Order: sequence, then C-alpha cells, then structure tokens
Amino acid sequence: MKLVNRHIDKYGVGHVTLRPEDDEDMWHLYNLIQVGDSIRAPAVRRVQNVSSTGSTESHRIRLNLTIQVGRVDFSSSAAPSGSAVESPTEQSGSSAPPTSAALHIAGRVTSENPHVKLGAFHTLDIEANRDVRIEKLDGWDSVAIARVDEAIIPGRGAEVGAVVCGEGTAAFCLLSQHMTLVANRINVPIPRKSAASGASQYEKGMAKFYATLYESFIRHIPYGTAGLRAIVIASPGWVRDGVLTYLLEEAGRRGDKTLQRALKEKAVKLTGIAAILTFPLDVEVVEAEEREAKEEEERAKEEQGQ
Repeated sequence: MKLVNRHIDKYGVGHVTLRPEDDEDMWHLYNLIQVGDSIRAPAVRRVQNVSSTGSTESHRIRLNLTIQVGRVDFSSSAAPSGSAVESPTEQSGSSAPPTSAALHIAGRVTSENPHVKLGAFHTLDIEANRDVRIEKLDGWDSVAIARVDEAIIPGRGAEVGAVVCGEGTAAFCLLSQHMTLVANRINVPIPRKSAASGASQYEKGMAKFYATLYESFIRHIPYGTAGLRAIVIASPGWVRDGVLTYLLEEAGRRGDKTLQRALKEKAVKLTGIAAILTFPLDVEVVEAEEREAKEEEERAKEEQGQ
C-alpha cells in the first residue's frame, strides 16, 4: 500500500489517500472503511444522451466519484459486482485489477458531477494501483491511524517468507495473519542434460535461474524486518539445497550481512510434500515438479544401467 497523502488535524478531522497494490491492501481497506465514511475513487459510469430528434445514445466514461458509504463488500476472488445497482443507467464498472481479491463500496453520490446526479446510487469497484481518498465520518481515531501506518510498511504483517521452487521455477510467498499472498513468480528455461551438449548448457541455465531468484528474493521477501519469523525454502528433490547455498554465498559476495544473518537464523528447508501442505496455492506447480524430478531420477538410473 502506498500513502499518497495524509491531511489530519489534531482533532482527527481530515483525509487520507491510499493506493492499494495487492490483495492484503484490499483487506486493509475493507477493515478501514466503515459505513458513513466518505470515499472518493475512480469509477466507470454509463451515461445516456438524448439528441434533439429524441434518439438516445449510451456510452461509458471514466470519472472520479465521491460517495457516502452504505455497504462494503470484500471477496477473496475477484468478481464483477452486479447486485448493488438500482437501474441500468446507474451501473458501475472497472477494468479488472491485477489482484485476486475484490472490494466493492456502495453508497450515494455526495459531490456535484456533470454526469451523475447528486444522491444517485453507485458502487465503486476498487482497483489496484488506483488512488482511494478516505474521510472518516467520526474523525480519525488512533485505531484507524494505526491500521494505515501498518498497511503502508513494506512487507507489513508478514510472519513467514517462503520460496516454493523447482528447476527454473519459483513462487515467492508472504504469510501473514490476514492471508497468504504470492508476491511474485519466476520461470527460467533450463536446458536438459544430454550427451551432445554435456552439462555446460544445463549449468548455465541453473546459474541464470539462481541469479534471477536472488534478485526476486531481495525485492519481495522482507528479510530485514523484525516481524519475519521464518524464511522457508521448499522444493521437491535437491533444488532447495542449491537455492539456499546460492543465497548465502551471493549475500556474502555482496556483503549483505543482514541477509546472511536472516538466512542463518530463520531459513527452513522443506520437502515438496511439506510445501504442498503449507502452500495450497502452489499444489499443481509442486506436484508437476515432483513428477518431473522422479522422471529425471528414473532416466538417470536407466542410463547408469546401460
């Protein structure tokens, strides 16, 4: 969550403008916004124009609307809102956000607008990376301000950072008291070992994978925060061992003592089965990697037998 601006006086009167970026940000907004608050956010509105001949023309326009909150709905899987509109001429809409959660805020329009009547009903579909301005009905108390402060801290609330990986693939996850988020995924093609090319192309592919994984790790796992209790490296086969070894060695080469200390104190290696139990979002990925690892082992045994 990004804090765009905050103007609150000593009496708690004022507004805060926030920019949600992921599912947990949507969850924070859901808990922050209450009935009676004033919300200003981008919206898409269907407008009808009547010509001098009496014909009507309908089209959608994007505009900013301010509403007084009557209802707030949160869904962990994004879906269009279709039950909170009173008439076809008062539909709301938005482009699909790059998140899996959805936040819908319904209420009456409270600001003058050339396209929307004062008091008209509207549902705001909150989008990722779009600014949301909030004014509290009874002013900003210490609880609401503390929630804003928590939401804008990078990696806020995350108790476990995890990397679920296979050869060339990795998913970076953050586990908090609110929900589990997949912060990023990488996929680096790894050439197969063969008698013609030898191990050189395979090793080059793995070296590129490790380098890409390291950059994504330091960007998406908040290893320096005191609240992070564990760093989980999970994979089928031996991949987790190579990943952890590379992270430690590269952190040493770059002189990143914070990362070295975090890995030594908090790193936990898990097998593919444990990864499935801990990270249900990546069941199919891990299962596919496990099948692939088993097939590689069987092929290796066959080659040795020949």
